[in-house]
Amino acid sequence: MSSRRIVVYLLIIASLAGGLYTGRAFLFNLAYLFGGLLLIAYLWAWASVRGIGISRRTRAHRAQVGRNLDEAFTIRNRALLPKLWLEVQDHSDLPGHRAGHIVPIVGPRGRYRWYVQTPCLSRGEFRLGPMTIASGDPFGLFYAPRKISATSSIIVYPATVPVERFDLPTGILSGGEARRQRTNSVTTNAVGVREYVPGDSYNRIHWRTSARRNKLMVKEFELDPLVSIYLLVDFSAATVYESPDVRRMNQDGPIIPTGQRIPASTEEYSVVVAASLATHFQQQKRNLGFIAYTPAREFVDADRGERQRTRILQLLATARSRSPYTLSDVLSLERTYLPRGTTLLIVTASTDPDWVQQAQILTRRGVRPVCILIEPASFGAPRSTEELQNALRTVNIPMTVVRQFDDMTTALGQRL
Repeated sequence: MSSRRIVVYLLIIASLAGGLYTGRAFLFNLAYLFGGLLLIAYLWAWASVRGIGISRRTRAHRAQVGRNLDEAFTIRNRALLPKLWLEVQDHSDLPGHRAGHIVPIVGPRGRYRWYVQTPCLSRGEFRLGPMTIASGDPFGLFYAPRKISATSSIIVYPATVPVERFDLPTGILSGGEARRQRTNSVTTNAVGVREYVPGDSYNRIHWRTSARRNKLMVKEFELDPLVSIYLLVDFSAATVYESPDVRRMNQDGPIIPTGQRIPASTEEYSVVVAASLATHFQQQKRNLGFIAYTPAREFVDADRGERQRTRILQLLATARSRSPYTLSDVLSLERTYLPRGTTLLIVTASTDPDWVQQAQILTRRGVRPVCILIEPASFGAPRSTEELQNALRTVNIPMTVVRQFDDMTTALGQRL
């Protein structure tokens, strides 16, 4: 477009020069014509991006790796003049997001809509927007962009794989007394009734008591005697091993995907294992908690239900291995917060056997540790977990090993 304007400028200069040299009015009129053309083209381009409304509707601000993000965009022309063409550029940082579009002619008071479906390939929190709307004049002389600075965010949960079974050690599935702690979940331990309040589920109404008292009464429950399970994911900066071809946004952000497989990073494998186990235990209605330093300390008390699973997945979505604390440090710091009888599932890629001593202390306190080892040697690390595995066998701590390219369902379903 700038080259076309240069041609018009040269024509104006040539017309004025010819008019001054020859004195002919025709050449002056020609210069005025080209000048008027430039002015009209500039005003047209300026007006073409005014009087426009654009909206984007995202079906949900939560997505998951392996699923699609659906968006609907609408352009409204509030002006009395038609918009011949519009170019919409989207500046979202969601990997693989392509929401840019060329909008054809939109009549006065008209609208145009299009839909975008983006496969989510990388976990994390991403920005949607801002956008730039651009247009021009019919002569192609001016290009007028206009930035729409409104933004929103979306969280992409990590991928999960189906876990058909996870072999917890014998003797820790049940035991102990009831927790004497009220819960919103329906359990086998009904401890009393109370008045109905809006939001209570109808299946909790105790109809006999309601009929006797002539008002709605609902049952209250306590946590059952099944022991709690805590997921502890090691996000120590010293345990990250990645393939050389792994690329991240802004060097330490989300991994830029290159395919449908889990990225070749021990961090990503640890997250997928933890997310899959969280989903598995939530489906089994187990009492599940979560511990991680991401690098900030995250401690989620054990609870049941879809809300608990969603909270854990949200923490895993943004977790990064930047913690200065080693696994041994984390076990030492958190052991006083773990109730007696708890099963602690440790997901780590550490090759340092020093943390086994802290795990032994937990065993003496009545906590049963179970280790899921992400084998760093399969990612190209110079050191394997063989020494660590021998140390775990010596102190009778159950474990399973997950390697790169392993079938995750089979790896997690094998006997510990």
